[in-house]
Amino acid sequence: MIAARARELRRSPVVVGDFVSLVGDTSGEPDTLSRLVRIEGRKTLLRRSADDSDPVERVLVANADQLVIVVAAANPEPRTGFIDRALVAAYDAGLDPILLITKTDVKDPAELLAHYEQLDFTIVLSRTIGVQAETGSAALANDAVEKLSEHLNGKVSVLVGHSGVGKSTMVNALTGAARATGGVNLVTGRGRHTSSSALALPLAEAQPGSWIIDTPGIRSFGLAHVDPARILNAFPDLLPGLEDCPRGCKHDAEAPECGLDAWVTEGNAGESGPERLASFRRLLAAVLASPSNTGTSSN
Repeated sequence: MIAARARELRRSPVVVGDFVSLVGDTSGEPDTLSRLVRIEGRKTLLRRSADDSDPVERVLVANADQLVIVVAAANPEPRTGFIDRALVAAYDAGLDPILLITKTDVKDPAELLAHYEQLDFTIVLSRTIGVQAETGSAALANDAVEKLSEHLNGKVSVLVGHSGVGKSTMVNALTGAARATGGVNLVTGRGRHTSSSALALPLAEAQPGSWIIDTPGIRSFGLAHVDPARILNAFPDLLPGLEDCPRGCKHDAEAPECGLDAWVTEGNAGESGPERLASFRRLLAAVLASPSNTGTSSN
């Protein structure tokens, strides 16, 4: 179906996941045109900026329930910084996060898993078992596809990740679609872009309303739009340490008697606590330095 936005909506972006009202010919037949006259209220809005210095936010998806953060165990190497940024964006948008680790047949993800052992959210491990003869694309083990499908059933879920991590391959396995897939550049270690725009696809053999939104591979996940005070929501393993913070604590590395330091030193955040605290403080410093947050504090 093709629809043109009403004149009064031409400055209002329509994104994947939006519910809209149409008038005119909505048959979807060739050479027909309808008119989009209203964008319904959005229950959630996943956003990002190009980088932390960019005050312009970009709306990725509306009305999603879950954010599936896709990383590869290797080729390309996983980046905890990207995962942490995506977690911040998920909690800020009110989405439940799921971590999907692909290519676990290439490398054991134990070290990566240890980084998030204190967090209570779904993690799915996927492995490649061969190549599909008819398409030449990777064939995934059924157990991971089935497990992830169970968590996506009845939900609207958006997948984000760097290029080359196997995101579109999993989307194809879950939906029966034939999205283009790509590998990794052996020189740069970066994935090749195969998806050029976000696309919503129905989850195969699932309840009505089960949708998967595949997004183009991204190189960075800017958080300039996020309130600095909300960043710690993505670090629930550190949150209890706030109880011992003095009034007005900024929680950065220079903050005197910050309760987070004692909490981590005492081992309350697990073995990965020091790395998690360092990651939080890097994100906090980056967001506070953005033009939209200059002059604000994390309290």
